[in-house]
Amino acid sequence: MKSVKKQTNNAVAPTCHEGQTFGLKVPTVAILGNPNVGKSVLFNALTKTYVTVSNYPGTTVEVYRGKALIGGQEFRIIDTPGMYSLSPITEEERVGRSLLLQEKPDIVLHVIDAKNIERMLPLTLQLIEAGFRVILVVNMLDEATELGITIDVQKLEHHLSIPVVPIVAVKHEGIPDLIEKLKSRIDKSPHIIHYGAEIEDALDRLIPMLPDNCFISKRMLALLALAEDQEISDCIKRQCGEKICEINKIITSTRTRLSVSPEFIITMKRQEETRALLQEVITYPAVHRKGFKEFLSHLTMNPWAGPVILFLVLYFALYKFVGEFGAGTLVDFIETVVFEERINPLISSLFITFVPWEVVRDLFIGEYGIFTLGLRYAVAIILPIVGTFFFAFSIMEDSGYFPRMAMLIDRLFKNIGLNGRAVIPMVLGFGCDTMATMVTRVLETKRERIIATLLLALAVPCSAQLGVILGILSGKPKALLIWVLFITLIFLLIGFLTAKLMPGEGPSFYMEIPPLRLPKLSNVLVKTYTRMQWYFAEIVPLFIVASVFIWIGNLTGLFQFLVFLFKPLVAFMGLPSEAAVVFLFGFFRRDYGAAGLYDLSAQLTGNQMLIAAAALTLFLPCVAQFLVMKKERGLKTALAISAFIFPFAFLMGSVLHHLLIILGAVL
Repeated sequence: MKSVKKQTNNAVAPTCHEGQTFGLKVPTVAILGNPNVGKSVLFNALTKTYVTVSNYPGTTVEVYRGKALIGGQEFRIIDTPGMYSLSPITEEERVGRSLLLQEKPDIVLHVIDAKNIERMLPLTLQLIEAGFRVILVVNMLDEATELGITIDVQKLEHHLSIPVVPIVAVKHEGIPDLIEKLKSRIDKSPHIIHYGAEIEDALDRLIPMLPDNCFISKRMLALLALAEDQEISDCIKRQCGEKICEINKIITSTRTRLSVSPEFIITMKRQEETRALLQEVITYPAVHRKGFKEFLSHLTMNPWAGPVILFLVLYFALYKFVGEFGAGTLVDFIETVVFEERINPLISSLFITFVPWEVVRDLFIGEYGIFTLGLRYAVAIILPIVGTFFFAFSIMEDSGYFPRMAMLIDRLFKNIGLNGRAVIPMVLGFGCDTMATMVTRVLETKRERIIATLLLALAVPCSAQLGVILGILSGKPKALLIWVLFITLIFLLIGFLTAKLMPGEGPSFYMEIPPLRLPKLSNVLVKTYTRMQWYFAEIVPLFIVASVFIWIGNLTGLFQFLVFLFKPLVAFMGLPSEAAVVFLFGFFRRDYGAAGLYDLSAQLTGNQMLIAAAALTLFLPCVAQFLVMKKERGLKTALAISAFIFPFAFLMGSVLHHLLIILGAVL
């Protein structure tokens, strides 16, 4: 073990934590750790509040907050983004550290994966040296036990001088023990690391000159300053006044004297400390035998087997489950049996009986009425499609398959200015492009975020569009294949050209691969319900508003005028004039347009169904997506993307129409 010093007056002033009471203050607990270690599951267990849990790094980009009543004391619980170090590289790490500095949590729950302690313990050491009151939460103990890994928790607790609690968060095992620890007094650990004579000498000279109000210990402040951390350097510059020149001299002279950078030495010393400590507390099996899950995990990322598995996953999850079952079986049943045979006749008879004014009846039960069109589209067509998609999405997410998909697609995505990390927003776009546009903030650079936003708005169909298209083209496999190839080609071509035209370096990519897990049904159902709740809270009001606008448009003649303007454009693509209404619907909501296409499909030939499906996929982002684009990327970017997409969609529809004529194709 390396030498251990006692921290004296260099730590931040203690908070009001005295024994089991915090006085009048509501104490704050920050849950911190690498991605995929179970932070969100622990947050849910403590607060009894559900937050979407993901196996993909960076999913918890937002900071989630909740309350917990522990031992009669209310606690504020904060679920932070995934982070690897207090020296941030990614946006998530910057958010996580800023939260620690600004919120000044009374207790930090550092959650680690029991299978990967050596990689995660350096962050524990950083948190201890930063002066935080830390509880080390060793999660996934069951998975470590399966691999033959044993951890001496008492020894680990003794060496670090902090509470260590083993848990299995998904099974709620160990949570009561953790709650008991939160009730008791948590002291700061005296454990620090000796970094060698040169760095220790620099620390001894820097610490007396550093400010007291940067919310972390002066020792950690000095270590980060030596590593030339920009945010910390700015904080010191603001606080130190005339001392800043002397501080900079010490940092510069130390960096000059060392043969390697201070940050490298500091990192290596922490890793040495971790390895030395773990030699005493952890035991690995003599021979590691790969189980079936590990074999399957490697197979999903194999360059030959991986794409085959990906194809099978997408075929059964999207085509068979969402397309045939959701958009076919469920939609037919709900629309025919539930609405046409029961609800619509009942609602119509009630309005005819009790509402004498025809103009008012048209608003509710007319051709474009709130009940006969708006709510029917939302419940009979959109609900089963979106529900089946989010269920399939949650299964893939909960199993840990998405990071493997990201590894497979990374090389392809690099050609369009993205990397494997863009898999989550792109796949989520097949559920809702509005939601996916918000999730693009997990991408590291502005360039990536703009490219991803453009591709989502242009060539990624939402679940309603996808389900309807798979449903109406499932009986015409050639048309479906052409649609897939056509949209994929446009996606890759526009992405490639945009990446070439936009300045900026290619994105870096680091991906942590969690183990494959059998999805937990209760978790999948709750995640599906949570996403559905969000989705329908957004679309139902918009569907009702769209019906009202169409009703007003019918009364004033505006709706007919807009349809008239669209007719030459749809004729340009070889579609009947009735298709103009579908594109007008699509402007309000993509799924509204998809539902309109479902109604119209019986009147279209195979060629026309293919053209309409392609053009509607490429059509304008809906109002909700446009508003999110404006919020996330700015008005100028949102308008530029929309101005490009509108003519491009009709142009590509016309190109496809004329190609089919030239080739003499009849689908």
